[in-house]
Amino acid sequence: MQQNFYPAHSDAMLTLPPLWVSQVEAHLASEETILAWLEIDLDTRLRFSRGIVIATNQRLLAKMTGEESWHDWSYQQGLRLTCRDHAGVGNLELFDDHALLAHWCYTLAKDTGANRLITEFTQQLNSQLTGETQIQPVQVKCPTCAAILSSDQETCPICVQEAHIPPSTWTLFRLWRFAKPYKWRLLTGFLLMLGSTAATLVPPYLTMPLMDNVLIPYQNGKPIDVDLVTTYLSGLLAAAFLAWILGWSRTYMLAKVSERIGRDLRTTTYKHLVKLSQEYFGGKRTGDLMARIGAETDCINLFISLHLLDFATDVIMMSMTALILVSINPSLALVTLMPLPIIAWLIHLVRDKLRTGFEKVDRVWAEVNNVLADTIPGIRVVKAFAQEDREVARFRAANQRNLEINDRVNKVWALFTPTVTLLTEVGLLVVWIFGIWQVSQDQISVGVLTAFLAYIGRFYLRLDSMSRIVSVTQKAAAGTKRIFDILDHVSSVPEPIKSIHLPTITGRIELRNVGFRYGTRSVTRDINLVIEPGEMVGLVGHSGSGKSTLINLICRFYDVTEGAILIDGVDIRSLPVAEYRKHIGLVLQEPFLFFGTIAENIAYGKPDATRKEIIAAARAAYAHEFILRLPHGYDSLVGERGQALSGGERQRISIARALLIDPRILILDEATSSVDTKTEKEIQEALDNLVHGRTTIAIAHRLSTLREANRLIVLDRGKVIEVGNHAELMARQGYYYHLYQSQSRNIDTEDHLAELDPKSGSKGDRA
Repeated sequence: MQQNFYPAHSDAMLTLPPLWVSQVEAHLASEETILAWLEIDLDTRLRFSRGIVIATNQRLLAKMTGEESWHDWSYQQGLRLTCRDHAGVGNLELFDDHALLAHWCYTLAKDTGANRLITEFTQQLNSQLTGETQIQPVQVKCPTCAAILSSDQETCPICVQEAHIPPSTWTLFRLWRFAKPYKWRLLTGFLLMLGSTAATLVPPYLTMPLMDNVLIPYQNGKPIDVDLVTTYLSGLLAAAFLAWILGWSRTYMLAKVSERIGRDLRTTTYKHLVKLSQEYFGGKRTGDLMARIGAETDCINLFISLHLLDFATDVIMMSMTALILVSINPSLALVTLMPLPIIAWLIHLVRDKLRTGFEKVDRVWAEVNNVLADTIPGIRVVKAFAQEDREVARFRAANQRNLEINDRVNKVWALFTPTVTLLTEVGLLVVWIFGIWQVSQDQISVGVLTAFLAYIGRFYLRLDSMSRIVSVTQKAAAGTKRIFDILDHVSSVPEPIKSIHLPTITGRIELRNVGFRYGTRSVTRDINLVIEPGEMVGLVGHSGSGKSTLINLICRFYDVTEGAILIDGVDIRSLPVAEYRKHIGLVLQEPFLFFGTIAENIAYGKPDATRKEIIAAARAAYAHEFILRLPHGYDSLVGERGQALSGGERQRISIARALLIDPRILILDEATSSVDTKTEKEIQEALDNLVHGRTTIAIAHRLSTLREANRLIVLDRGKVIEVGNHAELMARQGYYYHLYQSQSRNIDTEDHLAELDPKSGSKGDRA
């Protein structure tokens, strides 16, 4: 019966997990074939467990480990299989026209398998009931590029392909956008470089007449012509001085330009980076982004200011030298240039290996930075859990990986460079042999051979230098690609094409059929809510119910995927992002302070605030007294991320920072969770006076702090299930009532909610 696991029409079919093969084999009927399956990894109480749900051509089968028998449902009218996900947990539910028949839970790593199972189940159901064999496939979009994914695709092939595109040398030409403003300075630098290169080629040319007209005749008994010697030596001195002054000028000019290009590149990249949406930063490491803006731009700047200049000089020098050699003696010049094709072939051979190698070096170096970016800010946690050795081991592993990748690149480079040097030495030897033969045949003079040797020495020196620039060019190309990976990323929270400006707002917030999906995961859906100006609204619900997501949508850290959010009747997507957010004061659950003084942190949202305004905000947040107890008062440094202050003190500074801008909309996301009961009461008293005339949305861990809110919005699984003030909701004895009572008695809230939630079904209904 093993062949039943591989139906011919199912290209996406995979072998069953070994645990289930024998059990399924024994339970399948004759001529019953498996269409799709989903391995379950959670039970209905969200504990890790194993089970399987199988769609065959005759029925739906299901079994959890520990159960003695299989559950099965034949295809019939009204049967339907659906999936939904919330807070990182997927739910697969089987219904008929009357009730919920079965309910399974799984982690979102199984999401594509669930979609495939539903697709095959629905198609087979339609086929048996109506004879239709085709259904509309479930369309899932990639969260990064919005490409349509099939149900059996775990990752987006477009994004995977783009992530593995090796950097091309042509990427360097994209830097022209930053060099264009300095094009005239670059042209001046190029002309200076042309002049200095030409000046350095004069001395070897003057050695020919100096040798043939002065030194050789002197050896043959003729007196030295002092005037002629003076002329030649003056020419050599003038050429050297001219080459020095032109070389200094071109180096200074191009160095200034390269520094400005580097400055513009860093500024533009950082400006674009901070304007990207919250979604982008969720998938990036801090150390990697720091390495791109810091180390990569430094590498590019060094390439432009030094190596690119040397490369251009080498090309000009070699071109001019080749022309001079051909003009002096074409046959000897041809022999001189013989190694060039071999060296060019070697450069082409190692270029791709070096380019991909240096990109790997950059990525691995970013991993080293990531370890530093993780451990240094979190050093208190590292020490608190005595994990110093573990972090050292993690750093050592990243550093070792960096060493291994560099060794691979150096292995290629170590072979390439001596090979080029060997070829240049052989080429020089060939010139000596052929030149001596031509002198013996009276085809050239000793002066011509001497000049040739001088020129060829410079030619091969430049050729060797050009070969060495291959590595830095490929390294710069890899760095440029990583920089433009940031610049090419489009924010998922774009600025409107035609902006609507609202200099002032009243603070009326309306949510119309709001839904939000993060990739393929539904977080909130069908939320309709109106918050009037000056109203205080509390968001209530267990962890993962969608409270913080709703706050992020209102602040437009993310854009809704369904419906719209309106401020004073205007869709917030029509407002300039920065202009809109100036009307919002946000106090986060985890306060973040920047390194600087307390006054600077309070005035972060209003840098031009006076000391009087800063003190007034601090008083309102009950922060003034503890600030005055510090050694330097408002000029005291808060330390890295505010580590010099306690959690409650940081939170009060954060509240003062939000109050200083006098926002029309005040959002408190667990604003009092980091303070003790006494401090919480002080802050709550301040907030009671400040919410008047200001639209306030508050999330609080302690439900008792929201009792004075005008309305409480109770959320569960991303949907609004109850609305009312504290007294009204307590009188209903519904979800909020039990949530409040369970918190008051300090009992397990989740167990109560599981008992109250009719969707979970009875024990007998659970598969």
